[in-house]
Amino acid sequence: MPRNEPTEVTDGWGGERSPKRRKAVRYGVPVAVAGLSAAMIGLVPAFAGSAPDLPKISAQDLIAKVATSDVQQLSGTVRVTTDLGLPSLPGAGGGAGAFGGAPGGGAQGGDGASAAPQNKLMELASGAHTLRVAADGPEKQRVSIVDKAAEYSLVHNGKDVWAYDSGSNTAVHSTAPGERSGKQHRAPGGLPKDLKTATPQDLAKQALEAAGDTTSVTVDGTAKVAGRDAYQLLIKPKQAGSTVGSIRVAVDAANGVPLKFTLTPKSGGAAAVDVGYTNVDFAKPAASTFSFTPPKGAKVVNGDKERATPQRGHGKDAPSRKDLAKDMDGLNVIGKGWTSIATIKGDGSGLPSGKDKDKAKGAGGDVGKFLDSIGDEANGKFGSGRVFSTRLVNALVTDNGTVYVGAVDKQTLINAANAAK
Repeated sequence: MPRNEPTEVTDGWGGERSPKRRKAVRYGVPVAVAGLSAAMIGLVPAFAGSAPDLPKISAQDLIAKVATSDVQQLSGTVRVTTDLGLPSLPGAGGGAGAFGGAPGGGAQGGDGASAAPQNKLMELASGAHTLRVAADGPEKQRVSIVDKAAEYSLVHNGKDVWAYDSGSNTAVHSTAPGERSGKQHRAPGGLPKDLKTATPQDLAKQALEAAGDTTSVTVDGTAKVAGRDAYQLLIKPKQAGSTVGSIRVAVDAANGVPLKFTLTPKSGGAAAVDVGYTNVDFAKPAASTFSFTPPKGAKVVNGDKERATPQRGHGKDAPSRKDLAKDMDGLNVIGKGWTSIATIKGDGSGLPSGKDKDKAKGAGGDVGKFLDSIGDEANGKFGSGRVFSTRLVNALVTDNGTVYVGAVDKQTLINAANAAK
């Protein structure tokens, strides 16, 4: 069986980019990939079936095939598996509801909290999940997270967006954003941004945009995914400090749609993020797929009003957008490519420590002891602090409160902190 010869790509999409675009890609995407990996999704089981015999294709031509794919209609099942090695939080055992709300699925913090799309992001940050997806152009999409005990659905149909959590029998109705951009394989226009990244298409898009002089991209054979012939695109960082070992994207040989996305840490072992279709159909879904009527007895929440109103428990003290923007003024990105590091300037107060008697009183002491148990002490020209690690993303918090975070190893964080001093 002939294999596709590795063809290295070092200039991204093969087209000309503006300096501004190139800079945004090189500096922002690796951090974005790390962030979405830490905060999200994974996919399908291992490639099934024998590798198909397909015509040879270069990496650059395969990337172009993905970029120009214009699939607007599909339906199928996506398997998401995430293993980031996140520590268990104190008191977080067994009582949480199926969708991250109160025990039994009740809402917390707001009338529609249990059905709020942003809450689904944390649910997908660990373990295995099954999603049913469907799309018919930029105006109609549906994503359902299927759980043993309940189901969560997001339905976009024209100007209406519905979010429904069967665990709490709560439905949130919102008005779709007025502006939509991009084709369906890049992102469903009416769905919240965090849940768009639950499909192989969007994960692959972000990874491919990182292709530059810090990245090696090759075609590494073929595979069968969801019963379809696919090429395997292999993406590897060239920089030694990155914690990303490789990203493998299975691309449909016929239409260029990414069918599977697998991110493996440099440390080896199981994939940290594995997202892929177990079955997929590119025929037009039935119109009824995108219809939604709240079940009898369901609590219906006005999502537009909820967003404009401070959450319960915060009241007038809830931060405004202006306050949040001001807080982000200290955010900066240093480094290049896959070893880019996001930094947030500290205010002089670091994290509590179980060794600090003044900070270790009451609940603060419990938090300090917990942080000590999961963080490694670090020292350098920057002073001292602690490094908190997952299989993919590491963060250094100095004693003055400055934060360095990225998909880089511990020594790279310390070197960055020393250089910034």
